[in-house]
Amino acid sequence: MIHGIINVYKEKGFTSHDVVAKLRKIAGQKKIGHTGTLDPEAEGVLPVCFGKATKLCGLLTEEDKTYEAVLLLGRTTDTQDAAGRVLSQKSADFLTEEEVTHAVLSFAGEYWQIPPMYSALKVNGKRLYELARKGQEVERKARRVSLYDVRVLHMSLPRVRMSVTCSRGTYIRTLCHDVGESLGCGGCMEELVRTRAGRFSIESAHRLEEIERFFAEEKAEELVMPVDALFCEAPKVRVKEEWEMQARNGNALPENAVDVPKSLPDDARVRLYDGAERFIALYRWREGAQEYSLEKMFFPEV
Repeated sequence: MIHGIINVYKEKGFTSHDVVAKLRKIAGQKKIGHTGTLDPEAEGVLPVCFGKATKLCGLLTEEDKTYEAVLLLGRTTDTQDAAGRVLSQKSADFLTEEEVTHAVLSFAGEYWQIPPMYSALKVNGKRLYELARKGQEVERKARRVSLYDVRVLHMSLPRVRMSVTCSRGTYIRTLCHDVGESLGCGGCMEELVRTRAGRFSIESAHRLEEIERFFAEEKAEELVMPVDALFCEAPKVRVKEEWEMQARNGNALPENAVDVPKSLPDDARVRLYDGAERFIALYRWREGAQEYSLEKMFFPEV
């Protein structure tokens, strides 16, 4: 069984769940999970966790992401993207490039975003897209999202290609809709590519066809990022042999239970290994208690 993360390039036409289902067949293992939904018509980076790395799915989903999107001005749809039913069509000829650039960049920072009806969010136990398909619309609470970096890459009105680095939970198609509303002509998202998710970039992403070939040639490990590599910024420490069982059970460890290269600040994260160089867990140094406490266990087996 594989334990680690593969940076997958999700192609158009697939849901994130489709990708996981295909990888289960390719890899011949069930314990696989993705780290953030991409709409079927969107493409790009989708880190997928295998085996014990599935414990990281929640953590990776929380990380910032970068997208390239094409905003089409003058059209609104029920899904806020070009694949939806057209609700309105207006000319955007009255706009200048300077006005559009100013509008796009004005969304940088934090703003309150109302999630679209065609989304997987739940309201009263129902997925919003299920209600939308029945022609129902319900009130959605606005959510505060962060756009850390917004850039206009190219403009040929009524189309605007832009790059957005944002927090988890940001809907780029809703951003396109909101920019269009602010300009008085409406807008929708025509294209979307996720170019980065946390430390995973589009340059190192692999398409399903390529992944299948690596598995067939028994070279899959060449594509896999080991679990501990995701935390390479944390110091590597070894638990002493007499404390290995306590570490594998997730118990707190005294200062003298590990081999620490230098003094650590309070709440510092460390990667804990056994004498055979096997990654066991993430621990945190607690200065007040003078001990290491468990943050997340990965390899508890003896």
